[in-house]
Amino acid sequence: MDPCPFVRLTVGNLALKIPVASRPALSVVHPSSSPCFCKIKLKNFPLQTAVVPYIPPENQFPVNQLQTLAATFHLSKADMDKLAEKSIFSAKPYLKIAIYTGRGGTTCGFNSGRLLGKVSVRLDLAGTESRVCVFHNGWISVGEEANKGSPAQFHLNVKAEPDPRFVFHFDGEPECSPQVFQIRGNIRQPVFTCKFSFRNTGDRNQRSRSLRSESSNSRSWLSSFGSERERLGKERKGWSITVHDLSGSPVAAASMVTPFVASPGSDRVSRSNPGSWLILRPGGGTWKPWGRLEAWRERGSSDGLGYRFELIPDMSTAAIVVAESTLSSSKGGKFVIDLGGVSNPNGRATSPACSPRDSGSGDFGYGQWAYSMYGGFVMCARVEGEGKCSKPCVEVSVQQVNCTEDAAAYVALAAAVDLSIDACRLFSQRLRKELSIAIGRSRTTIQKRKGIFPDADRSPVGVGNYCGSILGKESGV
Repeated sequence: MDPCPFVRLTVGNLALKIPVASRPALSVVHPSSSPCFCKIKLKNFPLQTAVVPYIPPENQFPVNQLQTLAATFHLSKADMDKLAEKSIFSAKPYLKIAIYTGRGGTTCGFNSGRLLGKVSVRLDLAGTESRVCVFHNGWISVGEEANKGSPAQFHLNVKAEPDPRFVFHFDGEPECSPQVFQIRGNIRQPVFTCKFSFRNTGDRNQRSRSLRSESSNSRSWLSSFGSERERLGKERKGWSITVHDLSGSPVAAASMVTPFVASPGSDRVSRSNPGSWLILRPGGGTWKPWGRLEAWRERGSSDGLGYRFELIPDMSTAAIVVAESTLSSSKGGKFVIDLGGVSNPNGRATSPACSPRDSGSGDFGYGQWAYSMYGGFVMCARVEGEGKCSKPCVEVSVQQVNCTEDAAAYVALAAAVDLSIDACRLFSQRLRKELSIAIGRSRTTIQKRKGIFPDADRSPVGVGNYCGSILGKESGV
């Protein structure tokens, strides 16, 4: 698999020094007792804001201090081409930073901070896909005119470094069991196939938060999963998706192990009682848990999808949270795992999971990844909002992929994020037609198989069997 070129542009090691003589002219509240902040802008990218630490004028910034990130911009080849386009105003792109004294935010509709000065750093991104380039590292004067010859000093480090990624694109919605292509430029190469299924779990009595039993009246497969049934049960459960390589072997899976249940007195999945997925990898003839994704519906004007993803080192070790944020339920957005920090000086990161093809030496074990020196971008997945055709696009850092199974785990995670938007849909609303039909077909297939082969709904490596067995002990995962 050949990766796509990406560049990671970072802004860090921020600090501010203000001469003693200039203090009265700056603000009623001096930065030493009130934090300063800055706004960082790169053309075509959203504005980012960061706190700027104040240090006394007599102190020097430590030369060997560990890089502390204030802002990060991820640039694809297309992004770099746009930035490199010449205009009548500038032949090279600039990173622009505005520094403010006082606290951020607004008061009565006005910015509460007071502008101290602005700095611009010229960027020459040519060749940064293959080498590290430092555009600025050190002090720069700001606010000279306002301070009448006694400028404040602003410290920053602006650096670009290669961050190649594998890019995967679903050729259809996850519930439609699509192919997954690897993308590199104009080349699209099939690498995985997905299989969506609905497991008629029958685990309602095993769960501590079980709801009243479903109606026993017989209905057709489509109407039985319609809005009437959802209003009665207010529960969505039993969804799973298995990722296969081109030989047909299962290499990853995502299985809904905690039903998405409406909280009492409402029609939404709440943060206090989220649904969850297990992300699984094959090993030793069965499935092994790699991570858990929890999702819920946020309250408020944003009404977003809240999520939390954690790694599961093993069944006896506490899970490690590596991502927790919100994306728009209506517009969709990006699910991101980015640990910040600095890159591994040895040039190779530990794997996010026990790769079946590892040497067994322990260099790429479960428990080491979250504590490894590598702390940069891990993966992101773009998904669409409710009611829209969503074909997730997944980007995975080369640092995190040692074998096909590694990439497949992130593809399964992206599918779970996409399906969570539907699972967290208000129970007063119907599921999308495509999802209802996919669940109905899967349910009918299971019923037909059970009529001939009672255990035929279990996969060759025991996905349904494994997930069903852990439902009652999920809190111990």
